Amino acid sequence: QVQLVESGGGLVQPGESLRLSCVASGFTFSRYAMTWYRQAPGKERELVAVITSAGSTTNVADSAKGRFTISRDNAKNTVYLQMNSLKPEDTAVYYCKTRMLVRGSALDYWGQGTQVTVSS
Repeated sequence: QVQLVESGGGLVQPGESLRLSCVASGFTFSRYAMTWYRQAPGKERELVAVITSAGSTTNVADSAKGRFTISRDNAKNTVYLQMNSLKPEDTAVYYCKTRMLVRGSALDYWGQGTQVTVSS
């Protein structure tokens, strides 16, 4: 059974850092790209970062470029989101996701999310 479990969220002050983790199970993690999304109160879900299966290519949303870094450790079945210089507008529930092709159609699997709150 495909499962994604996020952790590492919490309450921090502006300018501080957090590292989120997403541990995957139930599939061959090293063969799939992984993404981080977030959803803030009253806002639509947005893509934050993506990383290819081998970690050779990453992309980060403009709002987080220079502050956030996505990485993965395939030996640990884990994808990370290092968040530095956090701002109040980063407050959101953060989700990791992977997409698989099933019978020719894309099927997305999501974690339960972890809350990040940036406040003074």
